Amino acid sequence: MPLFFLPFGGQLSENNRWVQLSYLIPWRRVEEEYSKHFSKDPRGGRAVSVRMALGALIIQEREGFSDRHVVQHITENPYLQYFLGLEGYREETPFDPSLLTCFRKRLGPDVINQVNEWIVQAARQEEENGDDDEHKNEPPTSTEAGSKGDSKTESQEPQPHQRKLILDATCAPSDIAYPTDLSLLNTAREKLEGIIDTLHAPHKGNMKKPRDRRCQARRDYLRTAKNRKPGRREIRKVVGRQLRYVARDLKFIEQLVPHTPLTVLSRRQYRELLVVRELHRQQREMYQSRSHRVDERIVSIAQPDVRPIVRGKTKANVEFGPKVAISVVWILLDGEDELG
Repeated sequence: MPLFFLPFGGQLSENNRWVQLSYLIPWRRVEEEYSKHFSKDPRGGRAVSVRMALGALIIQEREGFSDRHVVQHITENPYLQYFLGLEGYREETPFDPSLLTCFRKRLGPDVINQVNEWIVQAARQEEENGDDDEHKNEPPTSTEAGSKGDSKTESQEPQPHQRKLILDATCAPSDIAYPTDLSLLNTAREKLEGIIDTLHAPHKGNMKKPRDRRCQARRDYLRTAKNRKPGRREIRKVVGRQLRYVARDLKFIEQLVPHTPLTVLSRRQYRELLVVRELHRQQREMYQSRSHRVDERIVSIAQPDVRPIVRGKTKANVEFGPKVAISVVWILLDGEDELG
């Protein structure tokens, strides 16, 4: 039975998962390996043992607790205290929750991976020792005794490879504002107005500037954007107006191009012009078909390559960013695991 003092009586169960996990981890080897990185200066506070620091990180990783909840559960659960190497149950907190940040900095992913390798090596060695003991206790048969000398000369047949494939898909969220049709069209209109100013600047005083009605378009947008709960009809009406404003600005740009080439635009402005043209086409198609879906939909003018991905999460049903497909292949070769 686990040696652990309980002030309220009783004993810990040896079948508990935290007790079983504490037997698998080579705590002494971890302590000897990573105690070299600590300072030997006697000044300062007393250092927390490596077992307590690593054990707290393992508990947090397995259970998904926050820093405060980890310390709270350790204080309430005697099995977790035994897992951390305490000799008896304590009612006070073993360490401050802020120390978990230091634990994560000092014991990073490399340490966790090294400990996992040691656990696997210890389990294999234990299995090999158990198999050797079983073979020693069994008496050899006549067939095994006769073929013992021939087994050294015969070559072993290669075992077939066994593979295990793990597939998963996730999304790498991009740092963009949540896109709406109205906000995208308003941003596109503002970009086009800047391009019109750049194209008309060389002819200032000689050519009349196109009347783009930017102040009126801005008021129309703010009237709905400041409304907390606009109705569907109101949103559709304002989206239609913004579409007409964008189409009007694109027409003015086409009229200015014969007088001023597009080479006066910066690379960013030229790129934005191409993106806004495609955005206007998509928004007009969705507006006419009364839908909110279109192929290769643009959700950000600054990052037109970002796409909406339906994830079905409670927090956010749709995420915006590139989709990542991950595949891990485990190859079993001659009784040894290799990660491909």
